[in-house]
Amino acid sequence: MLFSRKFAGTLFLGGGIAFTLGSLLYPSMLGVQKVSSAPERIIGHPATGPLTEADRDFVVEVRAAGLWEYPVGQMAMQKSTTKAVKTAGEHLVAGHASLDAACRGVAGELDIALPNQPSPQQQGFVTQLNAESGKQFDTDMATILRATQGQILSKTASVRTTTKNSLIRALADRTNDILMEHITLVEKTGLVDFDRALSQPTGLPAQDTTPPPPVAGQPQAVLPSPDDGTLSPGSTGAASAEAGRTS
Repeated sequence: MLFSRKFAGTLFLGGGIAFTLGSLLYPSMLGVQKVSSAPERIIGHPATGPLTEADRDFVVEVRAAGLWEYPVGQMAMQKSTTKAVKTAGEHLVAGHASLDAACRGVAGELDIALPNQPSPQQQGFVTQLNAESGKQFDTDMATILRATQGQILSKTASVRTTTKNSLIRALADRTNDILMEHITLVEKTGLVDFDRALSQPTGLPAQDTTPPPPVAGQPQAVLPSPDDGTLSPGSTGAASAEAGRTS
């Protein structure tokens, strides 16, 4: 597995919210640039409005984004050499903790199975940035985040425009607000290589861009909020996870 020990310690399994066999089928073809082959197909009729494959894939994609951007935010808080990057890191952690809580709530109401790990591609981003330091870390972090957040922003706008489900609309609104804040802060670092950010490869194999499905019976991983006292800029290891379990 590509995760570092720091990232592995960031996420803790809590709340006793386990994956159930009744959950909607996991989107096996989900990717950052590629969603399921029949996005308009209705897969459920909850009270909040028809639920499509695109709606479901969006919830999974938001979850997966937080699972890798959150630990990258922690890295920025801990080892960046600039105040602007540290500030962006703080907002990544706080924003994704909040967004992940909303995402898990929506998934619970709509019976959507969520991943506990990001995609192999996203795990690779974490591994790359964890191995870097100094200006190289700052520049690569800003550029990679600008590229991936721009992609999710486009997906968010599409889902917000087409969904007939009120919970998905609300999640898209919240995702849009947080993404715009994060993109703005990343751009304010002055370190984004826009040529690289806007020319990221597309059409990657599904196995690279698909988050692993949750294991039956495994509780959901939770991204701790910095406001609950379980997280500090230097607590990216097992101690933070243990604090989360006992809070």
